[in-house]
Amino acid sequence: MQHALTSHRQRHSDFLHQLLDNQPQIAPVLLDAMKYAVLLGGKRIRPFLVYATGELLGASADDLDAPAAAIECIHAYSLVHDDLPAMDNDSLRRGQPTCHIAFDEATAILAGDALQTLSFEILTSHPYTAVSDRQQLQMVRTLAKASGQAGMCGGQALDLAATDRQIGLSALEQIHRHKTGALIVAAVQMAIQCSPQVSQESEQALLSWAQTIGLAFQVQDDILDETGATEALGKPQGSDQELHKSTYPALLGLTQAQQLLHDLQQKALQALAAIPYNTQLLEQFTDYLITRDR
Repeated sequence: MQHALTSHRQRHSDFLHQLLDNQPQIAPVLLDAMKYAVLLGGKRIRPFLVYATGELLGASADDLDAPAAAIECIHAYSLVHDDLPAMDNDSLRRGQPTCHIAFDEATAILAGDALQTLSFEILTSHPYTAVSDRQQLQMVRTLAKASGQAGMCGGQALDLAATDRQIGLSALEQIHRHKTGALIVAAVQMAIQCSPQVSQESEQALLSWAQTIGLAFQVQDDILDETGATEALGKPQGSDQELHKSTYPALLGLTQAQQLLHDLQQKALQALAAIPYNTQLLEQFTDYLITRDR
């Protein structure tokens, strides 16, 4: 598992470095901010999901480079904007000063904007070897929908609206199925769309798995915000509590939140069991998400 994570992370990093190094030098400070936001570490969970799922289904790594890079650019842009004073007002990300602290607020906003548009340029200009125009359009639509009002941005708006308010479990789940889960599902969906023909049953099982681990990822994030250390997390421990956000431990208690995480893990593994492929790597990745410490 660790070898696969490292290998895919390195491939993805090399692709992104080359891509950004080849960008036109129109506004050097802006480009530096974009590189700072997207190249400075991170778990690379969404790119890994693209590679691992796509290769399971017979797609080539060369073709998967594009959706993996595109979704990480969207994720990086979202973090830059989430950290802004008007949003979560965070000063630390991945153990480093946030983009608006390292540069300035206006540059950070533009860096996020530019990374968002770059993601669609990547998807539409990549020299694919076995991906049709129709498949490209499917990937563009998937990423656009998962990034906007019906996905990540909608989830962030719900999260902001819930700050300083007491909300129920179903409302919290709705927030995170959009804010966090939408891009995780999109990573798997784009991998499917980048692959040779996949049965409807396998596609549905993979998407069910992705939806489940997307929620599990957030539950573990909430648990770590309460129990983890700032040095491991790369951001201030307890930042969600400080911002008066609703979290699973706050609503359920820590023990019940950990039980929910275990239940989601079992549900995810059951979804993988329905797929007629060797899903060992995805099973190991499921366990990794549940047991990570950052």
